[in-house]
Amino acid sequence: MFDPFSLDIWDPFKGFPFSTTLADPERSAFSSTSCDWKETPDAHIFKADLPGLKKEEVKVEVEEGRVLQISGEKSKEQEDKNGKWHQIERSRGKFLRRFRLPENAKMDEVKASMENGVLTVTVPKEEVKKPKVKAIEISG
Repeated sequence: MFDPFSLDIWDPFKGFPFSTTLADPERSAFSSTSCDWKETPDAHIFKADLPGLKKEEVKVEVEEGRVLQISGEKSKEQEDKNGKWHQIERSRGKFLRRFRLPENAKMDEVKASMENGVLTVTVPKEEVKKPKVKAIEISG
């Protein structure tokens, strides 16, 4: 029966052989974890919203080719036999975000910190050397 006041969202892909965030909340995870990338004169700064995670549950890695990778997993809540879920919206499962950094990134000086569910990764920048310009005198 249709209930116009229901907050349930109809998912047209439910039951298809591929996964969508609405059809399969187990796989929705943090694949779309919100990340901001800001460049300052001194560094590239990444901020990722990871509510409910501890720093031990998050990995920050630097790969060859100047790739910054942020990954982790948010565990599923233990099922409670005394209750019935009516709606599940909070993300859980594995997440992975990758960023290719520019050539001026100091890959060996990357630092990360986590506070109040926000991961901050700071990648210092090398000073860009301006090419020397030599004026050539024109004869004639």
